[in-house]
Amino acid sequence: MFKRMMIAGVAIASVLGVSAAKAEFPERTVENVFPWSAGTAMSMSQIIAKAMGEELGVAMTVISTPGAAGTKAFKTAMSRPADGYTVIDGYVAPLVLQPVLGNAEWTYKDFKPLHAAVSNAFSIGSRVGETRWSSFEEMMEWGKANPGKLRYSSGSRNNLPHMVIAKVLQSYGVVAQNIPYKTDGDARKDLKSGVLDFAFVNVGAYLQDKEGFDILLVLSELPGAKASYDGAPSITDLDIDLGLSGLAPMGWTWWLVHPETPDAETEALRSAMAAAMKREDVREAITRVGFVPLDWDHDQYEEVVGPVADQLGAMGNALKWEEEELAKVRQ
Repeated sequence: MFKRMMIAGVAIASVLGVSAAKAEFPERTVENVFPWSAGTAMSMSQIIAKAMGEELGVAMTVISTPGAAGTKAFKTAMSRPADGYTVIDGYVAPLVLQPVLGNAEWTYKDFKPLHAAVSNAFSIGSRVGETRWSSFEEMMEWGKANPGKLRYSSGSRNNLPHMVIAKVLQSYGVVAQNIPYKTDGDARKDLKSGVLDFAFVNVGAYLQDKEGFDILLVLSELPGAKASYDGAPSITDLDIDLGLSGLAPMGWTWWLVHPETPDAETEALRSAMAAAMKREDVREAITRVGFVPLDWDHDQYEEVVGPVADQLGAMGNALKWEEEELAKVRQ
């Protein structure tokens, strides 16, 4: 009888052991909900997701969910179970900018951070062969002497590049006209032809056409961002404090999960992403296309992301300043 009980106990323990093993997280594919359409930024997330999946031992896929300035992806992710199988690709626009503008009901504090992912710095570019100035500060001197004469584009109006550029111009007391375009490509064509005096140039456009622009200023203090533009001057090289630091003046993303995600699952995801972001193959692949891999871990989230909301608020005030000063010039 005792022997039969022992055998039965072993069998039960074996079954329980198998069940326990199957219950280990993760058992299936983990999805990253990405807020934009397919493109270079999405390919960066796919690089990280592939490596992270390898660390977790399961596939990790990136699901493009564009719409509503990135907030559709957040709403989609937050509607799913908080079980660790959904990761939010937390780009600055839906995470911080849209809440600041009153277009989202959350703040960055309403999520659990996993790890910082990547940044893509913006730059201010002039046309090649410009004779009125040879540096950003010379262009600011020209602009101050000619209020309202500088014409520039940030692509669409009131986006993050527009906010950053307006804050820079305000710091120098330079009033300029922002010309909206439906596509960045059209703006860059007009920059080259002289219709515009300067424009926002992203790293992808620069790498595709390095000879097509004179990069006057990289809007980031990260060394990797400056390297992406082949050592062009950055905001750290200016003699004026722009009030822009950390992640505020650029595009970036942190990966997040629902705040109710269990601690064990959260820690598993954090460990996997931290390991993925340290891998040389991952860092090289990200750097190769001009993005910058970020090293901040989850415990630095508040320190790094917290100041961005205040700086975005200041940049929003710069947009209002730009409109008011242009109205004065036109009177």
